[in-house]
Amino acid sequence: MGNGAWSDRTFAASAGARKRAGRAAFGYSDDVRRKPTSQWRAHPTLDPKDVTVRESRDSAEHPNSTPIAVFFDVTGSMGTVPEQMQGELSKLHGLLQRKGYVDDPQIMFGAIGDADTDYVPLQVGQFESDNRMDEQLRTIFLEGNGGGQMSESYELAAYFMARHTATDAWEKRGKKGYLFVIGDEMGKPRIRARQLRDILGVRAREDVRSEDLWREVEERWEVFFILPRQTAHYDDPQVNGYWRDMLGER
Repeated sequence: MGNGAWSDRTFAASAGARKRAGRAAFGYSDDVRRKPTSQWRAHPTLDPKDVTVRESRDSAEHPNSTPIAVFFDVTGSMGTVPEQMQGELSKLHGLLQRKGYVDDPQIMFGAIGDADTDYVPLQVGQFESDNRMDEQLRTIFLEGNGGGQMSESYELAAYFMARHTATDAWEKRGKKGYLFVIGDEMGKPRIRARQLRDILGVRAREDVRSEDLWREVEERWEVFFILPRQTAHYDDPQVNGYWRDMLGER
């Protein structure tokens, strides 16, 4: 994935067309919520089960691809952060590209919930360079639940990024990609083998410690955890301490 180029004009036209038609930006999420909870599913393009790999590759258009993954906590305590991000997507891409902060950005969006309680605890898109990144972001299911115990399954994203991604940036140039996790709670101590089988389709027999996963993902990714100010636990010392222990000052 990762072909094409971002267009502010296309982004604005798409938003305008949705507004005129009375369609919400996160239409898939609204559609799923009208169904019984037993039928809640990730969109097929974002379902991580049985996904072998998500790739960020160079091309003639983008010879120095820079992979960037952004995972949102979509539980209730995060409020409207993903929706705000979608509205500002044009500014984000412009900042990266026009300011020259990174070469040939390819952005993948994903979403995180609670593997113990949620129907859709993980969603993972593709690395994109054009307006398809807007489409994948708007296809995320905003479940809005969570376990209520001040922890969510952020380590699912770490597992996927460590073991189910491949990038030319790393394989050709030894350059790490960038992983941003946006949330406001602590992670779980481990991923259970049963959860790996059910959520990712992995033939796992043993649990995996979260601390080990974050160390593993840092081998190929520059990892950052972001706590937005408007979220429920932004200034909680326990949450901040947990992430400092996991990721240092990042």
